[in-house]
Amino acid sequence: MGDTTTTDAAAPLPEYPQLLGHPKPLWMLFMAEFWERFAFYGMRWALTLYIVAQFFGGDEAGQASASRTYGAYLALVYATAVFGGYVADKVIGYQRSILLGAVVMASGLFMVMVPNHQIFMLGLATIIVGNGLFKPNISSMVGQLYAPGDSRRDRGFTLFYMGINAGALIAPILTSYLAEKVFGTPQHDNYHVVFAASGVGMLISLVWFWFGRRQLGEIGRPTPDIANPMRVVYVACGVLVAIPLVYLLMDRAGAVVLQWLLTALFIGVGVMLVIEAIRTGKVQIQRVIAMLIIFAFNVLFWMFFEQAGSSFNFLAQNIVDRQMFDGWLFPVGWFQSVNPVAIVLLAPLVTLIWAWLDKRGREPSIPRKFGLGLVGNALGFAVLMYALSSLVGGDGMIPLWTLVLCYVLQTAGELCLSPIGLSMVTKLAPVRLVGLGMGGWFLSTAIGNNLAGLFAGHVSGASGMTVSSALDGYTMGFWILLGGGVLLFLIAPLINKLMHGVR
Repeated sequence: MGDTTTTDAAAPLPEYPQLLGHPKPLWMLFMAEFWERFAFYGMRWALTLYIVAQFFGGDEAGQASASRTYGAYLALVYATAVFGGYVADKVIGYQRSILLGAVVMASGLFMVMVPNHQIFMLGLATIIVGNGLFKPNISSMVGQLYAPGDSRRDRGFTLFYMGINAGALIAPILTSYLAEKVFGTPQHDNYHVVFAASGVGMLISLVWFWFGRRQLGEIGRPTPDIANPMRVVYVACGVLVAIPLVYLLMDRAGAVVLQWLLTALFIGVGVMLVIEAIRTGKVQIQRVIAMLIIFAFNVLFWMFFEQAGSSFNFLAQNIVDRQMFDGWLFPVGWFQSVNPVAIVLLAPLVTLIWAWLDKRGREPSIPRKFGLGLVGNALGFAVLMYALSSLVGGDGMIPLWTLVLCYVLQTAGELCLSPIGLSMVTKLAPVRLVGLGMGGWFLSTAIGNNLAGLFAGHVSGASGMTVSSALDGYTMGFWILLGGGVLLFLIAPLINKLMHGVR
């Protein structure tokens, strides 16, 4: 998104106090993001399990519906980020967008505690709208703390990314523990504790940013032409209109209709990018085509990667042997921490590998890195295929390590694909429409997430997940991902040609 809410680009940045080699406000943003991610991931693992337990009386036939709701929820979280960035850019500024988004998100997190289906769905819609105002804008402000050409910028984003993963790591562990231990009753009876803890985390993020934003100076404040406080009131009214619309998309339209709407929106974005490229020339047209091809493979990756909160949850709950020492059961929610742990451990290794290959002129191109991402994702499913076909015990369970290894392999694939996506957009999109190109990236991820819910519903089937249905579904996922990865490797020379030297 553009930086229209900050001081003029030519104006010098304030002389920020430094802390551990970086501007001090970075650490304030780090902690605000940490608590927001704590809130988001703290409740994410429990959503599908709660829906089945609360609204289907524990009947496994509700798994498919819960998975579709989860997929639609994640899809709209990404889709609304496009609009939230526009609001910050053009309407009220970054700081105000973040504060309003935090208030809205916290409200939604407390709403989902209410054991009523309509209020629960309205709560999810409220979280979605609030996240759209918060998430893209706090990330944008990190880059604004550094002057152009400051070599610390990338390291600053790396530290900020660690905040995201630290929150994602701790949240499932803590909220699972609270749900299991606070009242000494079965975990599925205490999901409201999970949502309450997540709501408190969001309030901490709000308070942290409210008091810490003074460190930012003019960064993120609205420019004089959009400084009128009434604009915040207008956006708040827009939020009140948006929430029921999002609710209707999830609860009434459903995942299938939402898929058509997201696809139509994505096609519209693609057409606008191509039209702009035509005005620029042949090279730009081909670069946009290359970008759109990679967007399509991004949809494929997230369709199967984002099973963590849906089908993998049901697999962990019902088919994975979680029995540990002294009769202790490994909590279902703790599996959600495997991905951030693997990111922290593997990210430096992947970076070193790319650097080692680059020195030898053999670093993979963008499409080949995406192909490696798809193959890594496929290998995760291959582990589950093996477990479900050859390691099922007499109790109908598979070993715990197989699901953990699946998460690790998927994370390796994610590190080959996800970090380069936004960078790729800035290089390939038309200069005047980079923001729209970013919107296309988020929409491709949103479409993938919605398809992930539909796929998870297919895995569970009409009567709930079984070893047989999981094996059939994950086998299909493996072959589609592997085929996509191989295809991307085969057409990589063509895509590289269309990119005209962009790496």
